[in-house]
Amino acid sequence: MSATLLQGLVLVMTLQLVAAPIVAVRMPRWGFLASFFACATGAIIQLIYLFIGAPHAELVVPFGLAGQATVLSIDGLSGLFMLLVMLAGSAASLALLDDHGHPIPTAPAVPVFIGAMMLCLLAADAFALVVGFEAMSVSSFVLVISQHRDPHVRAAGRLYIGMAVWSGLCLIAAVALLAPHGASFAAMRAAPPSRMVGWVVLVLALLGPGSKAGLVPLHVWLPPAHAAAPAPVSALMSGAMTKVALYVLIRLVFDLVGPGHAMWWGLPLIGLGIASALLGALRANMEGDIKTVLACSTIENVGLVAIGLGIALAARGADLAALSSLAAGAALLHTMAHGGFKTLLFLASGAIQYGAGSRAFNALGGLIKRMPITAGVMLLAGASLAGLPPTPGFASEWMLFQSVLGAVRLGGLALQVISVVLAATLALATALAAAAAVRLIGVALLGRPRSQGAAEAHEAGPPLRWAMLLSALGVVLVGLFPGVMLWFAGPAMAVIVHGTMLDRIGYLGFATTTDAPGYAPLFILLVLALAVVAIWSVLRKWAVPGHRAAPLWDCGFGAPPPWQPYGDTLAQYSATSFAQPLRRVLGTTLLGASDVVDMPRPGDTRPATIIVHMADPVDAWLLAPLARARQFISRLTDRLHFITVRQALTMMVLLLVGLLMFIAAVEQL
Repeated sequence: MSATLLQGLVLVMTLQLVAAPIVAVRMPRWGFLASFFACATGAIIQLIYLFIGAPHAELVVPFGLAGQATVLSIDGLSGLFMLLVMLAGSAASLALLDDHGHPIPTAPAVPVFIGAMMLCLLAADAFALVVGFEAMSVSSFVLVISQHRDPHVRAAGRLYIGMAVWSGLCLIAAVALLAPHGASFAAMRAAPPSRMVGWVVLVLALLGPGSKAGLVPLHVWLPPAHAAAPAPVSALMSGAMTKVALYVLIRLVFDLVGPGHAMWWGLPLIGLGIASALLGALRANMEGDIKTVLACSTIENVGLVAIGLGIALAARGADLAALSSLAAGAALLHTMAHGGFKTLLFLASGAIQYGAGSRAFNALGGLIKRMPITAGVMLLAGASLAGLPPTPGFASEWMLFQSVLGAVRLGGLALQVISVVLAATLALATALAAAAAVRLIGVALLGRPRSQGAAEAHEAGPPLRWAMLLSALGVVLVGLFPGVMLWFAGPAMAVIVHGTMLDRIGYLGFATTTDAPGYAPLFILLVLALAVVAIWSVLRKWAVPGHRAAPLWDCGFGAPPPWQPYGDTLAQYSATSFAQPLRRVLGTTLLGASDVVDMPRPGDTRPATIIVHMADPVDAWLLAPLARARQFISRLTDRLHFITVRQALTMMVLLLVGLLMFIAAVEQL
């Protein structure tokens, strides 16, 4: 049966790569409709495949490099990621049917983009993997620059294609090192590389597929590319393409390199994950465009997945099976959760851009009344972005925190100190992500309208609304039944860490250990529902008779004067106001500028305003940190002249403790 399902997926991929693009050349809407039905069929096939246990299956096709046949296969790992790609592809294809009067000139590239991601996941040899990876990059590049002639967008496109070429070269070098005895994955597994070659492959995987996923420091392409692409394409890029890049990284490091890694192999992933989570969350609190905020949030969430993968890799090297499966499960669950709610958020940003005429925070406000469906799905996705129970974002981040706390068992004092620092930085990153979600919802949806477009906003067309509602349904199901999702991810965990969490999961929830109470989202939902009913009953019983209309959140200000129908934009909290404390701490030049994209409504003769500001990486990563470090050391040196005796003794004790910790860490090495 698995072979039949694989043949069905290959047929779906062929439709995406050949049939749907041909139809979309003349009739874009019919091409998107064909892509939607193909992706929906692929999602059903994947659910059946995962339900029967995800048995391995292979298929040889007579096309390849130098006349050689190409091997396609599917297992638990590729099957789980394939389900995510099919669901995101279904939502994006359905949303593209509502073109808002601005059809995509390169409509055939959309099904090619989806088909290339499928080829990358089904690849079982180096040739198919590289072809799928590069086809995915090229087709998404075409979609990024398809609608714009603005020089800033063109610059963003050039940066994107440059990073795509770089990641492709790193991938080619990595598979070349793994394939001295054959290009198939089976040959690579049969002859694993030496430890030194494995380290090189790890570095190349982080520089290549890792940069495509959005890991710091090679993440600079992601915010401008996501901001410039149409909203459904951005949903595909963030919800599916970055996850395919993570799949390639996992396939190289966890599977093809072999099981013989040391415990320290997980530290590069953990370090890059921490940097990505912190920087992405910080930028999400400072940008002024909705899509740029969501793109920066993608960097943060990819960092969280990398932290889970790093802990799983380190625990596998230390033979801690329970910890490795817990961390791998957290990474896979967060991958699926983020793919769902980020697809939903990008689709909602497209609805806001069309309905309100802008994505800039300073031109929005009060949309919860004018666009209730869009506002409702954004509240759901924003709660998941903030990690609130019982959303899927909370379930995966709670698992990740549990794996970080369990990482103290990995080794000696040095690794224990790293685990404590990791827990603190992870808490900071998730808190900043929650602040970014509050900023997104509060400024865009609540308050007073800040422009005529916001005051006259309206919902998008039926295709986009249905795409958002179906995506919201998927987010709700993953949030309420994470145990089922982890059961589907069991075969993928078996590939990654050679273990599962079957002894710790159930239909209604899961536990981190067999003797722990665990997490049950349905129970939390029941408690929240009872609390809401109790509050409503109390208010209904004790409320004063009668009612009057008042704004839901108006910052304490009265009605705007007649000569300012939308009020003074400085009289209510704005996105800049939310970011001001962080800007004071970090400086305004550290994290770059915001993207401003205004799309006119149908019939409006105004040209679209598209401004994409890109920070100079040299200034952001070298000059600005050096200048801040110099100022910090200078101020600290000046303060040393005026410290008291108590402060001097405290500093000496802290230095002594630090020295002892350093000596202990060296001895552990």
